[in-house]
Amino acid sequence: MINRVGQIMVYVDDLDKARNFWTEKAGFRVANEENNGEGMRWIEIAPADGAETNIVLHDRAFVAKMSPELNLGTPSLMFFTSELDKLYADYKSKEVKVGDLVELPFGRVFNFADDEDNYFAVMEKK
Repeated sequence: MINRVGQIMVYVDDLDKARNFWTEKAGFRVANEENNGEGMRWIEIAPADGAETNIVLHDRAFVAKMSPELNLGTPSLMFFTSELDKLYADYKSKEVKVGDLVELPFGRVFNFADDEDNYFAVMEKK
């Protein structure tokens, strides 16, 4: 029986650029970084104040070579925050590409893009 999501794997073109985006702009921290010295490298990130599920950034080209059958598209991720307006202003001040704040039947949300134009969403949850 599955009892929780352990990791979410996100495939990126530039690991260092992705790490910098998530840590310097999006407010995450590096939880672990691995490099086997033979080209296999990944960076595990998590929200700065903890999380149950971490995101693991993988080099898209390396994974494609090792496992060409995998779907290497970006997953659709929805993050939660209790301070949506503050986070929105913070991302804008750091020149993160953000969409409009919108009111949906289930709450307020906005989307944002990383430096590779992968889009993610943030919903207000108090």
